[in-house]
Amino acid sequence: MSDETTVTRNDARNRYELRLGDELIGRVDYRIDGDVMDMYHTEVDPAHGGNGYGNRLVAHAVADAADTGLMIRPTCPFIATYLDRHPEYAELRA
Repeated sequence: MSDETTVTRNDARNRYELRLGDELIGRVDYRIDGDVMDMYHTEVDPAHGGNGYGNRLVAHAVADAADTGLMIRPTCPFIATYLDRHPEYAELRA
């Protein structure tokens, strides 16, 4: 198995997916309403916890939303904390 992680946006499932090689190890679930992306759930497989994968996943999701012109409603506490710790994204909060 590869040690390389990738994050992709899966619009069919309304989520960002974090993979380690071919294994799905995390996700951010979202809903889009107009120009607002409600990121309501973040999950990383506990077997892979403590390796910074959650932050990598959320960083990608937030940057992607910004790049596509969407505001973020962080109803997931993990996403809200990430935004609190990264004031450069303050203007993205819906």
